[in-house]
Amino acid sequence: MLSYDKTKPVVALIVPTGVGASIGGFAGDASFTAKKFAKEFNVIVNPNVVNAACFSGISDNMLYSEGWAISQLFKNQLGLIPSENNKIGIIFDKEISNGILNVHINTLNAVKTVYGIDIIGYEITKENVGVKFYNSNSGDSQGSVLNNKTLLEAGKKLIERGANVLAVVCKFEEPPDDNYKDGVGVDIVGGVEAIISHYITKELKVPAVHSPAFEDIVITKELVNPKCSAEYITPTFLPCLLLALNNAPLYSFDKVEQYISIKDISALIMPYNSLGSSIVFDAIKNKIPVFAIKENKTILDISKDKIRKNDIIEVNTYNDCIEKLRKLTNDKN
Repeated sequence: MLSYDKTKPVVALIVPTGVGASIGGFAGDASFTAKKFAKEFNVIVNPNVVNAACFSGISDNMLYSEGWAISQLFKNQLGLIPSENNKIGIIFDKEISNGILNVHINTLNAVKTVYGIDIIGYEITKENVGVKFYNSNSGDSQGSVLNNKTLLEAGKKLIERGANVLAVVCKFEEPPDDNYKDGVGVDIVGGVEAIISHYITKELKVPAVHSPAFEDIVITKELVNPKCSAEYITPTFLPCLLLALNNAPLYSFDKVEQYISIKDISALIMPYNSLGSSIVFDAIKNKIPVFAIKENKTILDISKDKIRKNDIIEVNTYNDCIEKLRKLTNDKN
């Protein structure tokens, strides 16, 4: 089903990746919140909101879009084209071992068989991608990619074969033991995943989202925090990408206003203290209401007082935000 209802307003519900958000900083733990919004609005969500390893929180009226593309949307440089039954191509890092690659191929075949998703095929990069990840001095998730050109080459081949959206799977080393499984702290791999997605999307102008491949695929027998449990019961995180990319909007860079553009966005919803991104300032510049949700905090500590933007609307909970949005959009109509 097409994830867009022209009769409903459009809002953007964003939870930045790799900043330890108390809601949305783990494995699809903001999905339930996003679904509440999607009952009344078309909701632009970044992958971090709904990606949950072998599950996906994506639902009707959610416009699943990668972070760089969302930033361009708020700069009025990009329009979202509602789409369904996209043709998905998958890029696999050459460094992934044959056994782990087979697990991923079995996974994509299972998703294709059960859901009827159009996966046109995959390409293995000619060279190792070389992904590194770490937490910065400020505690947020960061990383680097040693050979991003090999990802581009594989992506171009898939687009030539007919793909209009891309899933990317790179080899990751095992993350260090930390408190993430206890539902606290920062997802250490999230930052570099966003870097990869941003890069591919920007260069190839198609939706692209990343999931890591680990060599150790043993399912833990320990109890972990419910917020991150989706990542501890599966050997691959690929399913959530495929399920969400299926009906993800495509991107227009030359006929922006013909599609869903900044003129259509009724509000931007952000965690309480992660207000330093360009989309916040572009929203304010374009007189789009920005809501900061106090129940969702991150390690960034960038609140409206820090950026001196008094027109940002602080609310206690996401439910409070829905109430205010309901009144705001009804008043407009």
